[in-house]
Amino acid sequence: MIRVSGVNWFTNLELEKRHEDLILYKKYNSEEYPKYDNYDAINVDKTKDIPMDYDGAMGVPITFLDKYNPEQFEIIDGLNRYTILDVAGLNVNAVKNHLHLTEINGKSTYFRVLIKNKRV
Repeated sequence: MIRVSGVNWFTNLELEKRHEDLILYKKYNSEEYPKYDNYDAINVDKTKDIPMDYDGAMGVPITFLDKYNPEQFEIIDGLNRYTILDVAGLNVNAVKNHLHLTEINGKSTYFRVLIKNKRV
């Protein structure tokens, strides 16, 4: 990965940084990590706040990709407003009723990368 003033290039070349563990220190509690209204995952606002003991899906900011270690985390998907089925027109109700997948208590959040901790 190379970073130049807000622009990132990612590569599949083997680099040491790709295998560095992200140090996790926070424990999961439901008050600090709310669930999405329309998707079974918790929201994590900052990469440094990923809980070390949560074994389900977590929505993290896209900045997580700078710290991604494939031995530590599995990338499941990306969450934005709708699923692929919604965009393809197969789930008209979601679009019509504004059932955004990144909503928490009725309020939409930013795009999230869905991950799962492989070591829990």
